[in-house]
Amino acid sequence: MSAWLPSAPCTPRACVEETGSANAVPRAVLRLTAVVLLVLTGVLLSPLGRGCPRSRGRIPAGAVRRWSRAVVRAAGVRVLTTGTAAPAGGLLLVANHISWLDVPLLAAVRPARMLAKAEMRRWPVAGALAARGGVLFIDRDRLRALPGTVDRIAGALRAGQAVAVFPEGSTWCGRAQGHFRRAVFQAALDARVPVQPVRIRYRCAGGAASTTPAFVGDDSLLASLWRVATARGLVAEVEAGEVIAPQDHPDRASLAAAAGAWALVGPAGASQDGSGASGAGRADGAHDRHPACAPADEPHTPGRRRRPGRRVGLGVAGPVVRPTRPPVA
Repeated sequence: MSAWLPSAPCTPRACVEETGSANAVPRAVLRLTAVVLLVLTGVLLSPLGRGCPRSRGRIPAGAVRRWSRAVVRAAGVRVLTTGTAAPAGGLLLVANHISWLDVPLLAAVRPARMLAKAEMRRWPVAGALAARGGVLFIDRDRLRALPGTVDRIAGALRAGQAVAVFPEGSTWCGRAQGHFRRAVFQAALDARVPVQPVRIRYRCAGGAASTTPAFVGDDSLLASLWRVATARGLVAEVEAGEVIAPQDHPDRASLAAAAGAWALVGPAGASQDGSGASGAGRADGAHDRHPACAPADEPHTPGRRRRPGRRVGLGVAGPVVRPTRPPVA
């Protein structure tokens, strides 16, 4: 068990909107088939990175960007990308975390090395594809490994690479947020590279915030995939903020606060759902959910503790649900 893996109180029953009907089944099957074919294509083409000296054995960035957008669109989600273009060179890309869709959406902004749990390397198919894509594998169950992880991230940044991290350390439903853990920002300070915050939001066709893509709590990947595939009119909004220079902030706490203020709350102080309320920065783990996050038969009770959310550690993507001790930044 790790002491620095935070959790979120969001759960599928309390926060996630159900979608689809019997009429949506054929459409969902076609969408999932397209997603599987695209993933298999990525697996089959990934060895081509070895034949490209300029890519250093990894898949070229342009191909990763196009493939990532194609995967999201194949799932039936329209992508709207706005904001500041990601600069070249070393860059720490940080974003709020809601769904498994966040990973390809970030790659569509700028292909970057993601963090993943070490055991993922042994997974069939996914492990090989992740390694070929330049994933940084870390041992997230050992607190003593944290300084070494920060050093590895800093090394990649110094080499001119982009590294993408979800500093909340857990997925949230989208109508409530956590706060950015500060440890990973030390890597940007050590490497003297900029940080670019990215805000990800999911909306229905009418513009209302949607929790359908959320991958939280004890939700299974299959259930989440099916929910997204059966939905209609989902839109993913990806907005890249202004680059934050590390020299403008004296320490990692200040740098994390600046990035979190933009990615979690936004430049005008509005929350993800546009209501003006936000759960960002809460130290007690209480869930300041939008009233719509609670189903009709389960009234929302502020601060009510639920089963831990889907924890992903120091920006690590991967489902783990187990009790945690208070996180250490």
